[in-house]
Amino acid sequence: MRTRLGDLVESLGGELIGDPDLAVIGVAPLDAATASHITFLSNPKLRTQAAATRAGALVLSASDHQLISQGYRGVCVITTNPYAWFARAAQFFAARDTEPVAPGIHPSAIVHASAQIDSASSVGPQVTIEAGAVIGEHCVIGAGSFIGRGSRIGAYTLFYPRVTFLSACEIGARVIVHSGAVIGADGFGFAADQGHWIKISQTGRVRIGDDVEIGANTTIDRGALEDTVIEEGVKLDNQIQIAHNCVIGAHTAMAGCVGVAGSAKIGRHCTFGGAAMVLGHLSIADHVHVSSGSLVSRSISEPGQYTGFYPLARNADWEKTAAVVRQLDTMRDRVRELEKLVRQLTAKHE
Repeated sequence: MRTRLGDLVESLGGELIGDPDLAVIGVAPLDAATASHITFLSNPKLRTQAAATRAGALVLSASDHQLISQGYRGVCVITTNPYAWFARAAQFFAARDTEPVAPGIHPSAIVHASAQIDSASSVGPQVTIEAGAVIGEHCVIGAGSFIGRGSRIGAYTLFYPRVTFLSACEIGARVIVHSGAVIGADGFGFAADQGHWIKISQTGRVRIGDDVEIGANTTIDRGALEDTVIEEGVKLDNQIQIAHNCVIGAHTAMAGCVGVAGSAKIGRHCTFGGAAMVLGHLSIADHVHVSSGSLVSRSISEPGQYTGFYPLARNADWEKTAAVVRQLDTMRDRVRELEKLVRQLTAKHE
């Protein structure tokens, strides 16, 4: 199925330079695109590749257009944010090519009589929906998913197969939850007593806002007393752990394998690279960006980029560095003694 490029630009915005009647079938990367594809340029390092691409249409900024227009001869779409334009185009083609899901409840699903499911929603095979659960309009609940008692799911939310959404949890509209995610498991709470661990009942919930996406096998624990909160627009990659009583601010994004310990409060519009870790009971300001593999061991009150790891090195070099680090306290004391001696000698000389 082909789409007229002019119609797409009219819908998504941007300035079209070239033939508006170009028929396109989808999006593709610079090096794989054909004359029927749209591609994009957002990284200046790829300008040479963009100039040589065989794509029928190229989405790029005005400044990049000036630099590569002599090389690239296809149709151009000028926009201030080529990557975002490309993402919206990808959504358009994905929605166009996706087979619609028919509403209704599969005969193999187990649905409690008190559950409320909008007639426009779809419940797949082997789904279990417990008492008092409420599912809004145009939702899709994939095969094998579990919806706990008293839980609530907002309109146009998609659960891929095998999502576990436990009791009393709430999720907003237009949320995407990928397979294997567990929302509302007990937080890790135990009290020590004479060498034994006494479980602390986790009586809070998980509350998730609108337009959130939760990756495969990600876990979000319910609160111990208060709720765990994921605000609107948050994007969580695969295999992330959000512990009990955490608050993740609106439009924050976390890459795979990030771990956030209990009661951490993270601001809005933050980003966390893969495998970053946040210790419990810390507060992180808005617009904080944490590099991959970093450990956040203290609260952060100022926006900015934060990094906390040693650069990769050969093991022998790393061991030498580690040996030096262990001696820093002693070296500091010796430097202070030398500074004191220098001051004394200077004063005596004067």
